[in-house]
Amino acid sequence: MIKRELYKKTIRRRLVQLMGFLSVWVLLVGGRLLHVQVAQHKQWRAQADRQQRRTIRVTAVRGTIYDRAGRELAKSVEAPSIFAVPVEIEDVERAARELARVLRLDPAALRERLSERREFVWVKRKVTPEEATAVKALGLAGIHFVTENKRAYPNGELAAHVLGYAGIDEVGLEGIEFAYDREIRGEESTVFVYRDARGRTYERTQRPVARGHDLVLTLDATIQFHVERELREAVHRARARSGVAIVLDPKTGEILALASIPTFDPNAFAKASEEARRNRAIRDLYEPGSVFKIVTFAAALEEGLLRPNEVIEGLGGRIVLAGHTIRDHRPFFRLRAREVLEQSSNVGTIQIALRVGAETLAHYIERFGFGRRTGVELPGEARGIVRPVSRWTPASVGAIAIGQEIGVTALQMAAAMAAIANGGVWVQPHLVQAVRSRDGTVVKRAEPERRRILSPASARVLTQLLEGVVKRGTGQLAQLSGYSAAGKTGTAQQFDPRTRRYSRTRYVASFAGFAPVADPRVVVLVALDHPRPKYTGGEVAAPVFKRIAEAALHALNVPPDRQEGRPLLAVRTNFASEGTEGEIGFSEAGADEALHFSSLPPIQSKARDLLARNLAPAVAPARRVREDPSLVRVPDFRGQGIRAVTEQCARIGLRLIVSGSGRAVRQEPAAGRLVVRGTTCRVEFQ
Repeated sequence: MIKRELYKKTIRRRLVQLMGFLSVWVLLVGGRLLHVQVAQHKQWRAQADRQQRRTIRVTAVRGTIYDRAGRELAKSVEAPSIFAVPVEIEDVERAARELARVLRLDPAALRERLSERREFVWVKRKVTPEEATAVKALGLAGIHFVTENKRAYPNGELAAHVLGYAGIDEVGLEGIEFAYDREIRGEESTVFVYRDARGRTYERTQRPVARGHDLVLTLDATIQFHVERELREAVHRARARSGVAIVLDPKTGEILALASIPTFDPNAFAKASEEARRNRAIRDLYEPGSVFKIVTFAAALEEGLLRPNEVIEGLGGRIVLAGHTIRDHRPFFRLRAREVLEQSSNVGTIQIALRVGAETLAHYIERFGFGRRTGVELPGEARGIVRPVSRWTPASVGAIAIGQEIGVTALQMAAAMAAIANGGVWVQPHLVQAVRSRDGTVVKRAEPERRRILSPASARVLTQLLEGVVKRGTGQLAQLSGYSAAGKTGTAQQFDPRTRRYSRTRYVASFAGFAPVADPRVVVLVALDHPRPKYTGGEVAAPVFKRIAEAALHALNVPPDRQEGRPLLAVRTNFASEGTEGEIGFSEAGADEALHFSSLPPIQSKARDLLARNLAPAVAPARRVREDPSLVRVPDFRGQGIRAVTEQCARIGLRLIVSGSGRAVRQEPAAGRLVVRGTTCRVEFQ
């Protein structure tokens, strides 16, 4: 009995000890688990993520860039990118060979990347849909896709030097894309790819993308198209090395168009040369030549040192200044001051500059903004070269007065001419109207600098002098159809650093002007580098100014302010009675005669309405119609794109107002209607 009791006690004691041990063990394990699950949760979760989750950075969605009418100039589109997980690839040799063939890659370089024992390698980013489809069809293990964002420029070369471009990582590298990169870039997205213990992918998630702000530019895509086309043709026609053209609104400083030839396609910027990508309008310096005489005349008028009709001695077209002989392009003897500018006399201008003096001339050069950046929203703008008066030689006052010994940019020169057109107020040229958030709220509006540099009276007199240049002087080829214009030609010899003299064969031909004269709506500058064999600004650049200014005024729907040189039309009708056959003919009217419809005999009301609306419509049935060269038939634009419609309107002389995008679906006037050149044509695209 005693032994049995001892045995039972021993068993109970050992059970208690075991239970105590197990309790302690459970408490220890539970405490450890609690510590791991609660106190060290973040640490172990992060380690698990590192082991199981792969992170892929996806480029941000950049904001859209619009022109002033809301047309897209740059936007972000989705593009598939291909990456590989090398540990999942079963046959590296085959995978490298097949991928290189489809994606046009180097097989050896691709094989080396796929052979690395890494968790992630890019195969090719932002491929075309066709390439993505072809790779998917291969069915290769370890090859995966992720959606990224790619910058696209739907109009190709249009406004390339203004827009610039973005790199493979959607970071702006040039132009507006670079200058406003912070505003329009947006935030990167992240793709998380989860894998199991064997490294196989089993889940993929992507964080939502934060889109950047949108930009609304001052550019008008229609005007930009005309400017680029005319400039390209001018460079080709003149066999010039390059060319620049700028269109400004003188009242607001808004740049309506800015073009540089040669140009490039920002969709494939890496294939373009550095010369093609160079924005010459703000980076290249040149001696402006006679266009710069506007500064000399402005200084003399503002200081009360010149009257437009006073006589200036031409000295036979030759003057000696500090031992340097300066000649005119032809001998002049006695010229009125306005004729000095009209005929671009160097000798006459130098004599006016000597009245002004070096100090005063330098002061006006500074007031016009030369020697400092305009502040336009583009990277790399040059300051220009303006030496302080202390470094002028005795001959400098004469040389600078005619646009030598000074370096300017095309934009600086255009802004100076705009100040005259704007009644003596210089307005900072700018390209960005507004920055808008994703919900359309305006985050920032343009606030250009404004400053008065000339009195209204001086600006008005100088405008009249510049109008004379176009009417009677060296700029007669700049005369517009239906609009008055003012401006100045420039033919600047280029300095040859090898001979340290001005070249007799290399010139910059330029013209800067504005229209209409009474209420200027556009300032246009054209400059061609090394045209040949013709090289003067009046021969080479003035006709380009004419075509660009007319296209811009038509695009802005500016009504003509003067009569054409050609006679107006009088409408002649001969209807026997309502509903019978008749004829419509056209006869020339005097230049001051108007068209009077009140004298028309009774005709069908519909035909009368057509006549009143279109001046000379086709009325059926008619026996014959003799069409005047000033009339054109409206083409059928339906089904065509904006570019094709714009080209046709420009070719036959119609003003175009565009709404929407895509293909033309409606137009007014209707196709086939006979209208006067310059008529506004409204085309809706969908």
